[in-house]
Amino acid sequence: MLLVIVALEEELSRQPLPAGVVLVHSGVGKVNAALATAAALREHAPTQVVNFGTAGALSAAAHGLVEVGRVLQRDMLAMPLAPRGVTPFDARAAELGNGRGGLLCASGDSFVSAPDPWLAAQGVDLVDMELWGIAMACERAACPWRAYKYLTDQADGAAAGDWQARVNQGERLFLERLVALAAGQD
Repeated sequence: MLLVIVALEEELSRQPLPAGVVLVHSGVGKVNAALATAAALREHAPTQVVNFGTAGALSAAAHGLVEVGRVLQRDMLAMPLAPRGVTPFDARAAELGNGRGGLLCASGDSFVSAPDPWLAAQGVDLVDMELWGIAMACERAACPWRAYKYLTDQADGAAAGDWQARVNQGERLFLERLVALAAGQD
């Protein structure tokens, strides 16, 4: 059984999904995503979690619907106890990966609308607000995860308007991918 975690109904509505797929809307942000994922993992015991959502593009490789293979926190700011992105006193890696390759996403509880040199220095391809929480909950439950993001904006001064205009444009593309995933073809 696949568990699909999406922040908002505007990104993926509750329309008919392939057999064996459960959809959970988590709400916005890392905490909402982590809590919703942990509860859904306990309730449904999926074989895999799939996150779908929108994101802002930072690199030329990030356009349309993309698969994300690694995620880090962009807003863990506990310096001098730990470098940016690293949770102090936590032995877990600062970057979580699913072993499948794909782009690097930086998650945080802020909407990115201006350049951030730290993100560029880390080689971040896109930014979102939920994937870190989802990946962390999956890691703690030893459940495999995958993530697909539809790039709505360029994480710049026009990002909010671009996101609002494109928030639901990736739904059809993701549903095509989800059908393949549910059928074991991807």
